[in-house]
Amino acid sequence: MYEKLLRLIVTLNQWRKEHISQENFLIIAAGIVGALGGLAASILKELVHLFSNYLQNDFHWKYKYYLYFFFPLIGILLTVLYIKTFIRKRPFHHGIPPLIKSINQENSKLDFHNIYSQIVSSALTVGMGGSAGLEAPAASSGAAIGSNVGRIFGLNYRETTLLLACGAAAGISAAFGSPIAGMVFALEVLLPSFSIPAVVPLLISSAVASVVSKMLLSKPLFVYVPDSWNVSAFWFYVLFGIIAGVYSIYYSSLNAKIPKVMDRIKNTYGKIFAGGITLGILVALFPAIYGEGYITIQKLLNGDFESLLENSLFSEYKSYVWITIAFAFLSLVGKTYGSVITMGSGGNGGMFGPSVVIGGLLGFVFAMAINQTGWVQLNVTHFMVAGMAASVSGVMHAPLTGVFLSAEITGGYTLIVPLMMVAAIAYFINKGARKYSIYTYVLAEQGSLLPDHNKDAGVLARLKLRYLIEKDFVLLHGDETPDDRKLEIVQSEKNIFPVVDSEGKFLGVLNVEELLENIVDNRPDAPVKKMSQMVQPSTDRATIDMPMDEVMRIMDKKNIRLLPVVDDNNKYLGFVTKNGIFNKYRKLLIRRSDLL
Repeated sequence: MYEKLLRLIVTLNQWRKEHISQENFLIIAAGIVGALGGLAASILKELVHLFSNYLQNDFHWKYKYYLYFFFPLIGILLTVLYIKTFIRKRPFHHGIPPLIKSINQENSKLDFHNIYSQIVSSALTVGMGGSAGLEAPAASSGAAIGSNVGRIFGLNYRETTLLLACGAAAGISAAFGSPIAGMVFALEVLLPSFSIPAVVPLLISSAVASVVSKMLLSKPLFVYVPDSWNVSAFWFYVLFGIIAGVYSIYYSSLNAKIPKVMDRIKNTYGKIFAGGITLGILVALFPAIYGEGYITIQKLLNGDFESLLENSLFSEYKSYVWITIAFAFLSLVGKTYGSVITMGSGGNGGMFGPSVVIGGLLGFVFAMAINQTGWVQLNVTHFMVAGMAASVSGVMHAPLTGVFLSAEITGGYTLIVPLMMVAAIAYFINKGARKYSIYTYVLAEQGSLLPDHNKDAGVLARLKLRYLIEKDFVLLHGDETPDDRKLEIVQSEKNIFPVVDSEGKFLGVLNVEELLENIVDNRPDAPVKKMSQMVQPSTDRATIDMPMDEVMRIMDKKNIRLLPVVDDNNKYLGFVTKNGIFNKYRKLLIRRSDLL
């Protein structure tokens, strides 16, 4: 069956090369990826929303918030068990950072299982109350579709990268019902160094995904069409943009610190229990942070402010405005912690959705608090929409995504000016305090991010030593004599010979002059020397995981053009040469300049 499918793909690929130009094929492939990405995102949304809507709206019980204590723990546990059971042979990564790393360092290759495993695992996490979003898993699933379509049809790195971005844009577009935001997200986050031709496939993919999503899920994410904004509120938007920017710094800091705290728990199930119980307590206290949290935001957009305290321990105080404001503030703080804990304890989801919910709650708190002073009456829903834009812009360093996303999902294009303003302010405040976004921070710590300030160093960091090892050297053994290998030594085109012991461990190198001198020495009393007696122990060597910049520093310091490579047990693997490094370096520079 597999061989028949493979032959069919080869035949189909050959036919399209003969009858369809590469440019036209990319457009067609972008449409296919968009449709499949939209389908994957729609399936994910339907799975989660059916379950969470039942628990939050259709299931009525005065004390049902007690159940919220257990659901997140069960969801995270099921997610981890699913990954350990069904994805055990392949690494599993969640969120947007792996997509960025794949583009930067892994030739835009994503494992096939990401197409379905992202859907299943995130549905288990978020459907059971994990405080995370579905957009990142939807984007990851779509990106995996794009990556594998590129690989199936033998496309090069540039074309595969474009399809990966098309898939991610499709996932965002379908998840939010926002095709422009999906396209802009792909450009801002995944393809910051793009050219205009890349926009067309992204537009097609994002638009097709949106159509598929609307056909399968006719209900929009939010239903709200705002009136025109009041110019007299200009300075309040400026003040709110500053507050949102400062809070986004706090959010980003937690996103960096809490996973490190969770990683101190070495036992997997201990981590699940600690995270699940903590999350359960937060959800029981603040039911608004259950799952994605969009249901709560929709009710607030509709003006149903008292709904925020329903099904909570404080429901009897819902008629008190200041208690509602305080509860909303505590809910947004709880959402901030809950989203990070969900991911840190083993759940799968994204930070995109929580950013939207946190921003909406922050806008609600700000406008409601100002209104209670009696100084002025602000439009609460306008500031909620502005909060969404500011939050996304700040934590993701993606201001255009924040603006278009907020406008599209709420129909708030009449608010485009205040959205642009708060998004820009929040972005510059967060960017000034934190160089990296929540997506790029982890990659920067791992050294997996191309530095913007030093592109040459960034390209060099992408080189992996394991792919540059040259093995066409004559390998000598310590218990041999030069005469034992004289034919191979004489015929070798190399003038350096590695020497290993009986276990394959590296002893050092011998140059051709030493060996030939011993071979031609015909004196009757000439001592017979073994390789192990002749070799000079070498301290200059590279380990298999050594960063390339460190390899280059050793070569430059010692003024050598080749370096032996060993594994963690000092077993010889081959040599890395400066010529090999420079050749690969030049290819990466060309590839990077031609990316899009």
